[in-house]
Amino acid sequence: MAGSRPVMAPLTGAVRRGPFRRGLVRHGAAGLAAAATAATGQFAIVLVVTRTLEPRAAGAFFTATTACLMLAGVVRLDTGNGLVHALAGSRTGPARNARAAASERGVPADAPHQKVPPGLLRGVLAGVPQPRRCVRGQSAGMVRGVLAPVGALACVAATGVWLAAGPLAGLTGVSPGVWAVLAAALPFVVLSDVLVCATRGLGTMRPTLLISGAVQPLGQLALVTAAVLAGAPAPVLAAAWALPSVACAVLAAVRLRGLGPYDVGDVRAFWRHTAPRSVAAAVQSVFQRLDVVVVALLAGPAAAAVYTAATRFKVVGQLAGQGLAQAAQARLVRALAEGDLTTAERVYRTTTRWLVGLTWPLWLGYAALAPLALSLFGPAYAGGVAIALVLSATMMVATACGMVDVVLVAAGRTTASLANVSAAVAVTIALDVLLVPAYGALGAALGWSGGVLVKNLLPAVQVSRRYGLRPFGLGPVARTT
Repeated sequence: MAGSRPVMAPLTGAVRRGPFRRGLVRHGAAGLAAAATAATGQFAIVLVVTRTLEPRAAGAFFTATTACLMLAGVVRLDTGNGLVHALAGSRTGPARNARAAASERGVPADAPHQKVPPGLLRGVLAGVPQPRRCVRGQSAGMVRGVLAPVGALACVAATGVWLAAGPLAGLTGVSPGVWAVLAAALPFVVLSDVLVCATRGLGTMRPTLLISGAVQPLGQLALVTAAVLAGAPAPVLAAAWALPSVACAVLAAVRLRGLGPYDVGDVRAFWRHTAPRSVAAAVQSVFQRLDVVVVALLAGPAAAAVYTAATRFKVVGQLAGQGLAQAAQARLVRALAEGDLTTAERVYRTTTRWLVGLTWPLWLGYAALAPLALSLFGPAYAGGVAIALVLSATMMVATACGMVDVVLVAAGRTTASLANVSAAVAVTIALDVLLVPAYGALGAALGWSGGVLVKNLLPAVQVSRRYGLRPFGLGPVARTT
């Protein structure tokens, strides 16, 4: 019927409510466990550094590591999400073929969903053209066509950082030795994330849980704590922070090899899809971390330390959203690739409820207890209460929108995502330039808040108008693709 939600085909068009929830809960729990461990590790690192080093040295450490992560996000070209899309999306092929075969055998496409007898399923699938077997050569094609360009770009960027270590030291107050260490680690920081993302595209969350959720944050915490307690110089402290990325890249590569063979299809088609999102991911990476660097440049490393400490709790919300996105992204890609808005809406609303339920108590508690919470970092950080209030209010609005940008990208609207994030960065930079010189760290918080609101509200309106998908609601949506 026109204007109503299409009913899914009986075989594979939708996942029944029970198995759907069990699968999403299982993968969501894994993603949230990894996010919780990572958030705890990052918070503990900030706590150790701020309690041990004087604010200027702490701010220099935070500025350098933030800049490294920001650059890694740029040169990654969003190939991690691209691989999730390609590897998960390729799994919808047999589903489409099965539905087509069912239709040819007299099963109506709009029949209500029902359990299919195993014999009928085997009979239908017997006439379905099956995808060709993946061979090792195709796996190597992914390495040559996707991973090699990213690794090469990371090496070029690392060389640039190493050559510019002296000028960077003059601009940021971070020693040249620190920049040299982080330059050497940059390719491993980039590839470790991309390789873990590829394993998620192949349907497993275990590497995300073990590598990203345990080895990376706990290794960084242990090594940074040891370096700080030993009174190590700044380059050694940077090396302690970077070394776990090397181990994670190796472990992820070994696990991905064990999951092969696999095939991303036409590499040129992969890059056509990923290219707009690569630019968006670069802008997104700048948006997420530019504030710390701007504060260091305009107000000095000590102010950057105060800003980092006061906004450290935002990482908890960001990682909670990241954990849910990791669990749900492949499901959204498959559902939207099949035009299955029912499943897409269910994933979107379920994850939004989880995100609000998990993070709103944190933001409310942080707003109420900000003076006590900031005292954990030391007396030099007590002036960050106003920053904490801005952070809490902004993140409550952002989490109420759900993982809306993930939905937009899963639907293939990467250009719209790029425009949204670019607008958010433009707003952030404009507000920072106006407010940071006068208000320091608080001005950066207000600039960040303006960008976050733009980044979440714009795609929320777009997803609602285009697909009828909303983060909350009881009734079904009435808009179709």
